[in-house]
Amino acid sequence: MLRINLTRRLLLGLVPLVLAMSAMAEEHPSVIFMNKMGEDLLHAHRLGTKSAVLRVVQRYADIESIGDQSIGSYQIPDGDEGRYRRGVANFIARYIAEQSRNYPVAKFEVGEATVDKDKNVVVESKVFMMAGQTYSVSWKLNWVSNAYKIADARFVGFSMVNQERNMFADYIAKKEGDVKALIAALSRQ
Repeated sequence: MLRINLTRRLLLGLVPLVLAMSAMAEEHPSVIFMNKMGEDLLHAHRLGTKSAVLRVVQRYADIESIGDQSIGSYQIPDGDEGRYRRGVANFIARYIAEQSRNYPVAKFEVGEATVDKDKNVVVESKVFMMAGQTYSVSWKLNWVSNAYKIADARFVGFSMVNQERNMFADYIAKKEGDVKALIAALSRQ
């Protein structure tokens, strides 16, 4: 009798585990990626430092793609690509760290993954603020070196990459087309 009870208990104890594993198996890999990114970004947000956010940006963002799109029609001078990309990562991390002070996040929920008209994977999410507001964020993902990377985020009607491109273009225009001035400014952050 004891053997039967242990077997039943074991089986009953395994049922939730099996159900959880089958549910995880059905999740698209991009959703799993975004859940992990959300956990790490929320942790960095709570630490509130640029260096904590920078680690998340470096791990999850497609800095090469974001940098290429953000520079617009301008060209990065030969030999400055690495410095520019590090500057872009620092710019994003500083912006997120500064904004997080003004907008404390309570939690982050990942929704479904879809493929848009341009065949990009887009993952929907919802950000819940401590003050009670919620915001929807759409994350465009690229497949880079056998892993997903974030290529853009759209929230409150704005694209992160488009906003960055406008800021970079304005800065370069004020510096009379000197792209090296932008790279120097990004490097100082």
